Amino acid sequence: MKQLFAVLCAGLVLGACTTMGTGTGSLGADNKPVNFAWQSTDGGTSGTMTATLADGKTFSGPYVQATSEARSDAFAPMWAGWNYGWPDWTWGDMPMTSFSTVYSGRVMANLQAADGKRMRCHFQLNNPAAGMEAGGQGHCQLQGGGNIDAVFPAT
Repeated sequence: MKQLFAVLCAGLVLGACTTMGTGTGSLGADNKPVNFAWQSTDGGTSGTMTATLADGKTFSGPYVQATSEARSDAFAPMWAGWNYGWPDWTWGDMPMTSFSTVYSGRVMANLQAADGKRMRCHFQLNNPAAGMEAGGQGHCQLQGGGNIDAVFPAT
């Protein structure tokens, strides 16, 4: 019985972590519409993205936000003679010997259509630590020509 309960709880936790959203864009000088959809299981830092052009052609593939990690204790010399952290930074109650993730807010996507053509995208997130859920904006480039301006509203 305990094992069944553990499996059910794990399923609920994993399911609760899935986030998804949409975005819109316009292609070229004639502003043909482009629809985006994204899905993530890690809070929006990475996942899959789909872009559908006005003619119905669909591109899909992975996206990822550039992040870096730093050991919190590496910052210890910065606090010598000062209170821990900066008042306007969100350090929270982070222990002095943990890892901190630094979110760049820069998202890249590499999408591919069924015919092998590619689309590459780069976005800037509105709130990097919140991932794609907080929305953002950017540009995509179609292989062979064509640029897309894209906007992702907060979900």
